Amino acid sequence: MSLSSRHRRMSTALAVAVLGLFVGACGNGDGGANSVQTANGTVYDLTPQQSGRIHADKVESIAAQVPKAIRDRGTLIVTGSAQSAPPLRFQANDDRTLIGSEVDFAMLFADILGLKVDLRSADWAQNSVKVDSGEVDAFISNVTVTEDRKEKFDFATYRLDNLALEVPKDATWSFADRKSLAGKRIGVGSGTNQEQILVQWNEANIAEGLPKIDIAYFQQVTDYYLGLSSGRLDGFLGPNPAARYHAATAGQTKVIGTLSGAGDALQAEIGVLVKKDNGLIGAVHQAIQYAIDNGSYRKVIDRWGLSAEAVPQSRINPPGLPKKKG
Repeated sequence: MSLSSRHRRMSTALAVAVLGLFVGACGNGDGGANSVQTANGTVYDLTPQQSGRIHADKVESIAAQVPKAIRDRGTLIVTGSAQSAPPLRFQANDDRTLIGSEVDFAMLFADILGLKVDLRSADWAQNSVKVDSGEVDAFISNVTVTEDRKEKFDFATYRLDNLALEVPKDATWSFADRKSLAGKRIGVGSGTNQEQILVQWNEANIAEGLPKIDIAYFQQVTDYYLGLSSGRLDGFLGPNPAARYHAATAGQTKVIGTLSGAGDALQAEIGVLVKKDNGLIGAVHQAIQYAIDNGSYRKVIDRWGLSAEAVPQSRINPPGLPKKKG
């Protein structure tokens, strides 16, 4: 999923251009927008300063459970997707600084652990490799708990994983189940869990004699914006927060259906991913639960318009997306 620097700059420029269409955008004098406001009144801060970011005090009893090597270092090395979409993890209006809900969650949990965040990025498939090798401590970037991943990694959950089907605003078709997508051209992020679901749906449809789903793969998440606006896509299956954000702010699309990130199997959850049995997951889990209990977690949820994804408690290694067949 690697992209050239030029492609990244073009993608960022595209995102800023789309942001410029938002109602309520406030300019900063550099051609970007300092904030955007949705029709329902939610305001998103797009600046690198993030003055409204939520912080918490260190909790000694929880921080003491962090493995000694990490405590001595004083930093929690966190990796995430280099190419994600608002409001999860994206570049601020300086085209450099990473902001978003996943960044805020990483910093909030690290506060409670008494650590500073060393924030890094990599292409999606490389993030797990970096955790496995010990190069980084945690992968915090809309990572779904799956049974495959649980064989090598531990999870502490902090958000529900919901997907959304986003379509052009003038689309007249509706979504009921996988059969609704037969014969449609549907975009999906390459290497994601939603790709796995879409492929399984297509196989089931074909087995029943229905027209195939024409699956279009995207490595750069925001590239699908043009596909929908130009009519080259009938829809895009992706993370619900990103779809809701785009639909509410750009005004060119709408969400016609939502589902669990595990498909029909169960309600999927998003978690902090760390290397299995390295002693870190217990402290991370307690930090998340502390944030939930003291209300700082809810402030992050509200700041990024993620109320539909809030969880009442963090869980370690809950049931995840079933293993891939074959």
